[in-house]
This record gives sequence, C-alpha cells and structure tokens, in this order.
Amino acid sequence: MKLRLMLWVLGVLLKRALRRKPAFRERLGELKRLDWGIGTEDLAIARHYRMSPRGIETGNGLPVDLDLELRFEDADSAIRVLRKPTQKAFLDGMMAGRVRLVGDARDLERLQGLLKHL
Repeated sequence: MKLRLMLWVLGVLLKRALRRKPAFRERLGELKRLDWGIGTEDLAIARHYRMSPRGIETGNGLPVDLDLELRFEDADSAIRVLRKPTQKAFLDGMMAGRVRLVGDARDLERLQGLLKHL
C-alpha cells in the first residue's frame, strides 16, 4: 500500500512541477518525450508515466511500449531505493539484484536529471 501511494504521489508531483517549475519544463522540452514506469517484478504494483512538454499522463500497470522500466524485487526494495533515488542507490540495487532496468541506461540518466527539478 505504501509503494502504491508513493507512486501516485510521484505522478501528482510531476504534474505540479510541469505547471510551476520553469527548469522542469525546460528540461522536459529538451527531452521531447519520455515514457517510463516503476513496478515490482511480479507487477502486483506498477505505475507508468507518459511525459511530454504538453502534459503528463499517469496510469496503473506497465504497457509494453515504455522507453524505460524500473522493476524492483519487491515493494520494500522499491521504497528503500525511491526514498533516496541517487545514482549510487540504483547501482547498488542493480548489483544486488533488487533493481532491474528495462530499457536504455541513458534514459535513466535523463530521468534522474529531470527528477532533480521536482
């Protein structure tokens, strides 16, 4: 339940940043579009985000056409990493097998660059 709420709040924060933060809008404008999602490995909890300069859409589940997916071993691992989403936390999680990246690692770097403006 905690992870599900955390992912929903992330969607609210993304939409708010698009409206209120010029640096976020500018960075998203440079990216053009980024479709990504977060979920547990068994997909019991999953949410996706479709971001473009025109708006941000969020929804349940992980569609197959996403640019980037962050899959976590379980909800506890996801909460641990997402509370402090540093590059080191993601790398440590990947090395330990708790985090799996589906997609291009450059998209993760772009996403982290964008999320620092939240």
